Amino acid sequence: MTAWRAQAPVVAVVALGGAMGASARYGASLLWPTPVSGFPWTTLGVNAVGCALIGVFMVVISEVWAAHRLVRPFFGTGVLGGFTTFSTYAVDVQQLVEGGRAGTGLVYLGLTPLAALAAVGTAAWLTRRVIAWRRV
Repeated sequence: MTAWRAQAPVVAVVALGGAMGASARYGASLLWPTPVSGFPWTTLGVNAVGCALIGVFMVVISEVWAAHRLVRPFFGTGVLGGFTTFSTYAVDVQQLVEGGRAGTGLVYLGLTPLAALAAVGTAAWLTRRVIAWRRV
């Protein structure tokens, strides 16, 4: 029971952050819906933006700011984990392929992880540059 008590705050902040991130993602899908035969730009954009935010966040909390122990699970795992959506990405690929757009599905299949990796790497690099510039 002691282990559960120690982890209960972490579970609570992940759940709260996850609900917030998933709600933001859902809001993005309402603002920029993907047409039935369209390319899933919103999902691609959400994943790229979420990964960029993860890059900034991880640099800030590991190199600049000693955050409270619940900040990382709340924002990193919860909010940004709920905001990014690789499950929807997988469904999008499946729908593109089953809809007779296998080429588009393959492009999307490769483009999403490349965009995500580029976003997190670029954002982390830029954040380090800004931090170094501000310290001078």
